[in-house]
Amino acid sequence: MRSIWNGAISFGLVSIPIKLVNATESHSISFRQIHTEDGGRVRYRKVCELEDREISQAEIGKGYEDADGTIIPITDEDLAHLPLPTTKTIEIVAFVPGDRIDPLQMDAAYYLQAGGAPAAKPYTLLREALKRSKKVAIAKFALRGRERLGMLRVVEDAIALHGLLWPDEVRAPEGLAPDTKVTVSDKELDLADALMDTLGEIDLDELHDEYREALEEVVAAKAAGEAPPETPERVKGGKVLDLMAALEKSVRDAKESRGEESGEVTRLPQRKSARAAPKQTGGKKSTSATKKTAAAKKTTAKSSQGTKKTASAKKATGTKKTAAKKTTARKRTA
Repeated sequence: MRSIWNGAISFGLVSIPIKLVNATESHSISFRQIHTEDGGRVRYRKVCELEDREISQAEIGKGYEDADGTIIPITDEDLAHLPLPTTKTIEIVAFVPGDRIDPLQMDAAYYLQAGGAPAAKPYTLLREALKRSKKVAIAKFALRGRERLGMLRVVEDAIALHGLLWPDEVRAPEGLAPDTKVTVSDKELDLADALMDTLGEIDLDELHDEYREALEEVVAAKAAGEAPPETPERVKGGKVLDLMAALEKSVRDAKESRGEESGEVTRLPQRKSARAAPKQTGGKKSTSATKKTAAAKKTTAKSSQGTKKTASAKKATGTKKTAAKKTTARKRTA
């Protein structure tokens, strides 16, 4: 791997010569612009506006455009004499837990390679110190014309440098969350958890760029004078308006895709209200009938007593009604 930057890590009074190497590479397929009529390449030419002629890369430099449109030339020598300690140094400023770093700040990734035998000992010392502390190093460094923020962490037996955006370069997610008040029920959360458990985990090494592979097949077919492969139609599911039904179907589909028996998704039972009376089961009906028969017999045996009590009660009631009528008549007369 070719180094793109040479410098040193400043670790207190310890200086570690290193080389900066790209840690990632792009496998995307790039296209050229062509003239559709004859297939000729379309190229961009760099032309000087004052002389109206094409110029070579060796004649091109840097310039800063002022507010009034004036161009101020900036040379590589000007940039090399910037009053920054990070011009050729990765200056470690702090050590923090890794979870303190917001993933939104993560930028390009690089590997730091020890710059020769003298750098082996201090390089290994910093690597083992990071391992034991379970922390990452926050550093400043200058690359491609500007000072950057970085994070040093251990990757296997090497030290990696992740470029970080400055905190003021990360936008706040204001106004992006739904402004409508929404309530999520426990059942919906339970089904979402079930879907997450069904999908489970995956080995990231198994993931690959299917779009690039399909594009390579198209290019190979065209190069061989064959018709490009047809894209299989995706099975479109019905429009589901019920969130619970969508979650249940997602769980079933996920299980089927993993070769598991889908079965039925059982909804959680509703909580019983405190006012609801428990229903009697069918097995208790004979007991109830027996009690009713015994009660009927007791009623028949006591019928004569009940008749006497009823007659007495009627007399008492009649007497009370008569007295009440007399009292009402007296009140009206008065």
